[in-house]
Amino acid sequence: MPRRQARNDIRPQGKRGRASAAASLRNVACMLLVASLAGCVWAPGQSMSKSSLGGENSYVTLVPITPSLVQTQQQDAAADTTSALPTALLDYRPEAYRIGPGDTLHITVWDHPELTSPAGQQQETAANERLVRPDGTLYFPYAGVVKVAGMTIEQARQAITSGLSHFIRAPLVDVSVAGYGSQRVVLEGAFVKAGAQPVTTVPLTLGEAIGVAGGVDSKDADLSNVVLTRGDESYHLDLSPSNDGKALARKIYLRPGDRVFVPFNFNQEVYVMGEVLRPQALRFNTSNLTLTQALGQAGGLNEVTSKGMVYVVRGALHKENPGQRPTVYELDAKSPAAFALADSFKVQPGDVVFASAAGITRWNRFTSQLLPLTSALSATASSQYYLNNSK
Repeated sequence: MPRRQARNDIRPQGKRGRASAAASLRNVACMLLVASLAGCVWAPGQSMSKSSLGGENSYVTLVPITPSLVQTQQQDAAADTTSALPTALLDYRPEAYRIGPGDTLHITVWDHPELTSPAGQQQETAANERLVRPDGTLYFPYAGVVKVAGMTIEQARQAITSGLSHFIRAPLVDVSVAGYGSQRVVLEGAFVKAGAQPVTTVPLTLGEAIGVAGGVDSKDADLSNVVLTRGDESYHLDLSPSNDGKALARKIYLRPGDRVFVPFNFNQEVYVMGEVLRPQALRFNTSNLTLTQALGQAGGLNEVTSKGMVYVVRGALHKENPGQRPTVYELDAKSPAAFALADSFKVQPGDVVFASAAGITRWNRFTSQLLPLTSALSATASSQYYLNNSK
């Protein structure tokens, strides 16, 4: 009896110990939940605030987007546009077409069909045409070998007329270019039909050359940095629609040997992140992409989770120049006036547009991850308690 009584005295104490352990586990879960109420410091997800960016020790420069900042940006853009119109291109006017090797001429001698169509009238026109040889000469009956390279069409007509006048009295000669093969311009890059285009007797503008090439690929072309190479000089042109690029292209005449390159925009992107409906990377098709357009293409701000603060991060830290700090532009999108500022503020390739989350959003995300943990702890403690009591 004493030994059995001792066992009965020990068993309740074991139950109380296990109950106490289960209660301790529940208490730990509650303590974690209560501790989280002290603030959102532990809240998961990206966040950005003015307090985290400012200060003397900050490695970025915080600049609010204001009307004066937008005005300065517009003035700088206007100055860049003015300086981007090279006088050497705008003042150039094509000279009269000059014949070269590879061109094909059609020579007509009136009242002498045997000279105009030596192969016969029934033959194709090409059989009666004269090809300018690599040395710049061609052969024509009675006129002999005539060097026509470098001549205008009128000069070539006079040279052939002079050669025929020794055998024909007052010959009537007409010369026209049937095929252009000596002079070309080359279009490269994001054109629908890139390649070489012949230069003809009709002056060719940059706009016409782009049209003949079928235009540019609207998704992949970067019209803000079109490169026209003429000789040893390269000119960078902004032909984007926002800069009235079509009008500018119509003013520029191309010269034989010119090369036009339209780069692809694969590396020209702005990254929209944070509390927007569709975070994504947006490609630049023009030189001007406003903050409103960037946010709009990303679906706009999330009305439920967004705090209304938008930040534009520009630049990066440079090891070579530690004093050059990235710039973060801040916009309070909760203000109605902010829409006007955002529509005038230009973003640049490489910018990161970040829409900050509201505090309640961060808290909700935190609790959504914390509550499953506390529920699991509580369930474990309860299970342990009931299993021990059932013994």
